[in-house]
Amino acid sequence: MAVQKLPLAKALNESLRTALETDPKVLIMGEDVGKLGGVFRITDGLQKDFGEDRVIDTPLAESGIIGTAIGLALRGYRPVAEIQFDGFVFPAYDQIVTQLAKMHARALGAVKLPVVVRIPYGGGIGAVEHHSESPEALFAHVAGLKVVTPSNASDAYWMLQQAIQSDDPVIFFEPKRRYWDKGELDTEAIPGPLHTARVVREGDRITLAAYGPMVKVCTEAAAAAAEDGVSVEVLDLRSVSPLDFDTIQRSVEKTGRLVVVHEAPVFYGSGAEIAARITERCFYHLEAPVLRVGGFHAPYPPARLEEEYLPGLDRVLDAVDRALAY
Repeated sequence: MAVQKLPLAKALNESLRTALETDPKVLIMGEDVGKLGGVFRITDGLQKDFGEDRVIDTPLAESGIIGTAIGLALRGYRPVAEIQFDGFVFPAYDQIVTQLAKMHARALGAVKLPVVVRIPYGGGIGAVEHHSESPEALFAHVAGLKVVTPSNASDAYWMLQQAIQSDDPVIFFEPKRRYWDKGELDTEAIPGPLHTARVVREGDRITLAAYGPMVKVCTEAAAAAAEDGVSVEVLDLRSVSPLDFDTIQRSVEKTGRLVVVHEAPVFYGSGAEIAARITERCFYHLEAPVLRVGGFHAPYPPARLEEEYLPGLDRVLDAVDRALAY
């Protein structure tokens, strides 16, 4: 049966399994991805079924993981490297931004680096320090990298398939607090392009644009606003780089207002780029300034305080009210 209801985490597992079955050049590598199946069990059972040469337990050395993945890609493989937690990626940041992102251009197109770097990201799971970061803007700023993030099981499956099949390096951010959210997955559906946004709720008074873990929050905010007679359109951006400005523009030309929502700090966040571009494109359609909702410009707090840090329903609805007040 093609259609089934799965948690996002299981959809990722099924996507990796499909990729391993389909292409013998696909490899999975990372800390504890083999025998343990990953700390979130995304790779559960894959080493048992495909062997230690295809699903590789690496040393605790993120720079080594990405450096090895780059070498494998140069030899024709399609490595999928897992970074165990978002805050652990920084030892590998040098390899990612100085080698992985630039080697295709440096070689004038003579080499390709089809590497996927999977990173669980965001808060909401009560974790300790360095386990709840949202570093997507750091990677989106780097030319040569594609940055995507699913918000549901279907996108988790299909976007990971598309990322693995891409000849460009893809940073694949997985919203860890949504791992256990269930959704319908049709493994025979033909997906849209990887870097397109999607309208997940139609509306005509104001647009909420989000990605990853915040899409669910924005959908809940839209439902709450509807009880007060406010029609809210919700966009799932899906791709952080490149951004699908055309879909955002069409929505804003209809609603006249835009609020961009992400977990990452508002300061220099991806919402700033969206606000600037949409202000340029839609100046004569906007009825209010583009507003942004996100985390604070501060280190991610201890787990007991994370609900104070994370943008939730009240902060999104407050932005909706402020935009409508203009």
